[in-house]
Amino acid sequence: MTNTQQTVNPATGEVIQTYTQMGEDEVNRIIEQAHEAFLSWRGAPLTERGDILRQVGKLIRERKNELAALMTEEMGKPLREGVQECQLCAAICDYSADQGPQVLADEEREMQGGRALITYQPQGVIYGIQPWNFPLYQVIRYSIANLMAGNTVLLKHASNVWGMAVEVEKLFRDAGLPENAFRTLFIGHDVSDSVIAHPLVRGVTLTGSPKAGRTVGQKAGKALKKSVLELGSNDAYIVLADADLEKAVKACLMGRFTNGGQTCVAAKRFIVEEAVYDQFRDAYVAEARKIKYGDPTQDETQMGPMARQDLRDDLHDQVRQSIENGAVCLLGGEIPEGRGAYYPPTVLENVVPGQPAYDDELFGPVAALIKVRNEAEAMRVANDSVYGLGGGIFTKDVDKGIRLARDHFDTGMVNINGYRLAQTNLPFGGVKDSGYGREHGGFGMLEFVNVKSVMIVD
Repeated sequence: MTNTQQTVNPATGEVIQTYTQMGEDEVNRIIEQAHEAFLSWRGAPLTERGDILRQVGKLIRERKNELAALMTEEMGKPLREGVQECQLCAAICDYSADQGPQVLADEEREMQGGRALITYQPQGVIYGIQPWNFPLYQVIRYSIANLMAGNTVLLKHASNVWGMAVEVEKLFRDAGLPENAFRTLFIGHDVSDSVIAHPLVRGVTLTGSPKAGRTVGQKAGKALKKSVLELGSNDAYIVLADADLEKAVKACLMGRFTNGGQTCVAAKRFIVEEAVYDQFRDAYVAEARKIKYGDPTQDETQMGPMARQDLRDDLHDQVRQSIENGAVCLLGGEIPEGRGAYYPPTVLENVVPGQPAYDDELFGPVAALIKVRNEAEAMRVANDSVYGLGGGIFTKDVDKGIRLARDHFDTGMVNINGYRLAQTNLPFGGVKDSGYGREHGGFGMLEFVNVKSVMIVD
């Protein structure tokens, strides 16, 4: 029996395309082909690899409007946000091509009675399981680093963005990457498990939920394969009494509602000192009320639909449960009439432990406001989470902000007086239930290499 999968426009509910899932035999052939491609690709000079990756970036820039339109159609991202995603992806290609030869260069070290060489050698086929929220970026992030390192890459993309999976493979092919060095697998979870276990697959990287991370991490560990897991989060942004409130409100709006709030490293909990809480809350709600949400193809739209109706409904259940347990809804919180997976900008206050808005990740346009007495309580509440991906601090005392971020914030990344997404030259990743491993900043190139010692006796 042949299994099929449809992609659906979340703004209209209309079917875009129907895809046929691959069987295990076909997938095994692709894995073998990717391994054969690795045997030659690993010998390509670093500069040659970089030239191809630069060409990928060039093609992304040339095709940015078409790629952005596809993102909008498949998962509801406003067009301008899709263009911005393309620009980030092209920058990743350039950065990796520029820095790869230095990051991956051999090192010489002293050794008693001789000398030693440390070399970073590719391992083989790396399997990536990626989500839908940044359908181009999530793939580029892991694939470019691994291709630069000399590995070859397989992709299992989220089934609601399989059109992008097709286009990414085409990007690599058109840029001159050797045949089968990057392949897309149109598969479900059952076949994915066999890919993880396949002896020619040498590493697994996943971006997804903690539940998916536990499953994939266990299966990779059972097969004695390294994994990198970039999972969910409930990022806290602390607004101290001495903060520039206008700047804080603006950044916190961007941090919560960009990409419809469907971002792992989005600002989600806003922890505000009581001295400025009312002022921050009133300004935040007033500005959130102005956000224009609707048709993501229109220039004036600031926020489109959520990526799927089931995700919208799950988010609404979390909001409802939070309200039933004492949260107060200041804005939004109701499913609008009409077709499409829309959900309005929503703001909750009186958020306390025991509510989904406090304990869990709300992956959509819902902000949780938490009042605290002082800086010490703010830091305690910020760290009172199973997650630890990102976070932020707003204060005019930058030295204090740095101290809190460096010494006390239990996350992989911290913003001070602003909101920034991924940066090509800085490591990206988290701690606790937000996963392990790092991407970007050259660190991703070293996750799936064999750090080999060569000891030479004189």
